[in-house]
Amino acid sequence: MASLKSIRKRIGSVKNTRKITRAMKLVAAAKLRRAQDAIIAARPYAHALTTVVSELAEVAGADAHPLFASRPANRVTMVMISSDRGLAGAFNSSVIRRVEQFVEQDLGGAQQVSLRILGKKANQHFSRRNANIASYDPAPTGPTALTTAREMANRVIDDFLTDKVDRVYLVYNEFKSAISQNVVVKQILPVVADAVTDKDGDGQITRADFTHVGPDYIYEPGKEALLARLVPLFVQIGLYRACLESIASEFGARMSAMENATNNAGEMISRLTLVYNRARQAAITKELLEVISGAEALKG
Repeated sequence: MASLKSIRKRIGSVKNTRKITRAMKLVAAAKLRRAQDAIIAARPYAHALTTVVSELAEVAGADAHPLFASRPANRVTMVMISSDRGLAGAFNSSVIRRVEQFVEQDLGGAQQVSLRILGKKANQHFSRRNANIASYDPAPTGPTALTTAREMANRVIDDFLTDKVDRVYLVYNEFKSAISQNVVVKQILPVVADAVTDKDGDGQITRADFTHVGPDYIYEPGKEALLARLVPLFVQIGLYRACLESIASEFGARMSAMENATNNAGEMISRLTLVYNRARQAAITKELLEVISGAEALKG
């Protein structure tokens, strides 16, 4: 059995760890609230842009913009969003596992698959496996999310227009709640404009929900000119929303992980306290027996 001193030291260490995990949980909860507000604020603009691009795409046709061009998926780029730090449960591992699964199962016929990674954890994982990493950038944060999305959109659009890639997919954690995140794989190039109404009422806007297209308006300066400006912006806003979703998911996953760690630390302290009390009682009993044995020896 461990000594009383070592048990006391371990109890103190676990208590200090519990203080840290509790503080990290509170910090993550505060940041999660701000991240949720950012997602809510971005939705009206994103939905309005989706409406315009969807109607223009239907009216102008698939040949109206080169980003609508569909080609065989011989060269594919995967844009994935992870985090720079750990201690967030399965946040990073779920994205990494989904990318590997998608490449193996859905992109088996592709001649080349490259990765554009946002986040240190995913970059470390795929670097050790000698994956084809086209670019790496730090994970997006609240202040840098828009800049990161703009730069990444420019890169993938340039690759698509110059025929370096035929298809681009985005993989990220979609925020559901503080305890639930869903890994999403979404095609961003060639552009397939999402629907503008949630016909199914499931809270998810998909192309299957698209019910009708508005009338053929008179556009100024013209449908093609508007698409030339709006379609790249549509890709950028899609990446921006994915960054915001990933940020909120990271804070939610970290808050849940730190709450579990705090609870586990409390249980460990209880178990160690019980072990300490038993060891202390055994030591006291041993000392009493030695005193009694000595007293009896003196009497005899």
